[in-house]
Amino acid sequence: MQRGRPKAQLIVPPEDLATLQRWTARRKTAQALALRSQILLRCASGLSNTEVARELGVVNATVGKWRSRYIAKGLAGLLDEQRCGAPRRIGDDQVEAVLVKTLETTPRDATHWSTRSMAAGTGLSRPTINRIWRAFGLQPHRAESFKLSNDPQFIEKVRDIVGLYLNPPERALVLCTDEKAQIQALDRTQPIFPMRPGMPELRTHDYRRHGTTSLFAALDLASGKVIGELHRRHRSTEFRNFLDRIDKEVPGALDVHLVLDNYSTHKTPLIHRWLLRHPRFHLHFTPTYASWINQVERWFATLTEKQLRRGTHRSTRALEDAIRLYLATHNEDPKPFVWIKTADEIFASIQRFCLRTSETGH
Repeated sequence: MQRGRPKAQLIVPPEDLATLQRWTARRKTAQALALRSQILLRCASGLSNTEVARELGVVNATVGKWRSRYIAKGLAGLLDEQRCGAPRRIGDDQVEAVLVKTLETTPRDATHWSTRSMAAGTGLSRPTINRIWRAFGLQPHRAESFKLSNDPQFIEKVRDIVGLYLNPPERALVLCTDEKAQIQALDRTQPIFPMRPGMPELRTHDYRRHGTTSLFAALDLASGKVIGELHRRHRSTEFRNFLDRIDKEVPGALDVHLVLDNYSTHKTPLIHRWLLRHPRFHLHFTPTYASWINQVERWFATLTEKQLRRGTHRSTRALEDAIRLYLATHNEDPKPFVWIKTADEIFASIQRFCLRTSETGH
């Protein structure tokens, strides 16, 4: 004798059976949908709700729910129903008005919109403005800088330098060379309070200048070591002296390939005459407005971050001593930078940027 309420007859057509098996086997199927498919497959095999619940580790009510949903709606009954919620109060025309106002206008008293000023200008709430901006990826408070090279030989120069990085010549040394000019010796106007528990280091916002110096540096592409020299002036004479320093430190059996920018001191008659007397030196100039391709610039950034930005120096000599100490410490355990992008990948990245920032997208 059957106990309880009789169950409706479950009939699963062959096409639905194949779909349920596919949902169960696919890796990308949502876990909830895969479980419901397993419930229906076991029920279709003749197992009772209690047996299916015990086998799959769910309660009887769950098995009964999805069995009934399938009988009533078919496979569509296994999908999640649309959830209820508060009705939408912001129309498409209001969203469009916010977007047009954000992209095509500016407030009278500022260079860009804020959530507060946009809310006042449109009559919407600040959280609403924030949600609209986030939905369309708008951040009016942000601005980034860029500079595209206009060098007519940009492609040739990039291929030349990247070729040196990825496939350096044999029996040769590749040195990324540049100058960090006008490094200021700065001291605070009042004593610095050191960091304490619960309190950061305190320093005055203003400073005293005690002169400047310039660092000439050549980064060895293979080893990461840096040949450095400090000069109070920044002329072709000082650059020639730095080339003499490189010539002494690099073994005579090796050619020297220098990656340089287009600064005028690198191209004076004095430097041309020096190069004629030293034929093992080969110069590779970076494209204009493309200092990022010279790896020594990355080393300069590390020097600034670790030593210069928060350093205090009461004289130019103290600044130069600090830089020399940093150079010596770095060369004790140098680590070369690893260049991974090919020239074609660089060109593709620039092309994507140009297409993304163009008005037409073509």
